[in-house]
Amino acid sequence: MEIIVGKTAGFCMGVKRAIESAKEETKKSCGKVTYCLGDLAHNPQVMQSLEKNGLKVINSLEEIPKPNGKNVIFRAHGVKKEIYEQAKNLGLEIIDLTCPSVLAIHKLAKQNAQKGKFIFFIGEKGHPEVIGTESFCGSNYATIETEEDLNLAIKKAKSEDIKELFIIAQTTFRMEKFEEFVLKIKQELNEKAEIEVKNTICNATRLRQEETESLSKQVDYMIIIGGKKSSNTNKLYDISLKNCKKAIMIESANELTEKLLQEIKACSKVGIMAGASTPQESIIEVKQKLQ
Repeated sequence: MEIIVGKTAGFCMGVKRAIESAKEETKKSCGKVTYCLGDLAHNPQVMQSLEKNGLKVINSLEEIPKPNGKNVIFRAHGVKKEIYEQAKNLGLEIIDLTCPSVLAIHKLAKQNAQKGKFIFFIGEKGHPEVIGTESFCGSNYATIETEEDLNLAIKKAKSEDIKELFIIAQTTFRMEKFEEFVLKIKQELNEKAEIEVKNTICNATRLRQEETESLSKQVDYMIIIGGKKSSNTNKLYDISLKNCKKAIMIESANELTEKLLQEIKACSKVGIMAGASTPQESIIEVKQKLQ
């Protein structure tokens, strides 16, 4: 059996930077609790490791006891703009580990909202990155995740006679779907509005999706490694399912049961890809278990 591990599998630069910085903060705290607003990254193994070293995940700033003078980490996915002001009012020192690509989208959204443009934001409703970015879009925006969302947004643009439209995307959105949505928007609204498209899907996401597309067509079985809550990992799994008869998504080698191993053993070629928040240790453990 041949095992092929994707060259781009594992940490992207944004997640790697956030994790390394968080580790440094926990070291500097000398055993005291370091607070992080939301999961730093969507990977349980990564979070368990950080929590062992003193990182405490909170869901709101009010959970920090007597917050004045204390630090708070903002996760890689980013937070709402109102949270920055709230942290300042509570006297907290912000350690902003938001991915630079996400911060760039916040800036674009804010600038174009201030110019009075209507924003079409293509992304997964309810995802932390999307919730944060929406707060920078002003009041004139539509979040588009599905075909139904797209049709409603186009209908709204027509009925309100929107003249200027700005289109952006969640960093981890599927490239193919984004391009399909943009094409339909242009077909429906090109004669009615001035449309500017900024493809804000990050390069790390694009490369992983492209490699998964290629690899999943070459193998009999695809294994995608990453957190179940990870948007970019789920996209890799979706791509694999489309191209490969057998594909699974797991968080660690522990999920490779005897039954699954027997299925995989019957294959001649197995592909392994991992999301942008998956540590190399997890990839190595899966490969070793297969071997």
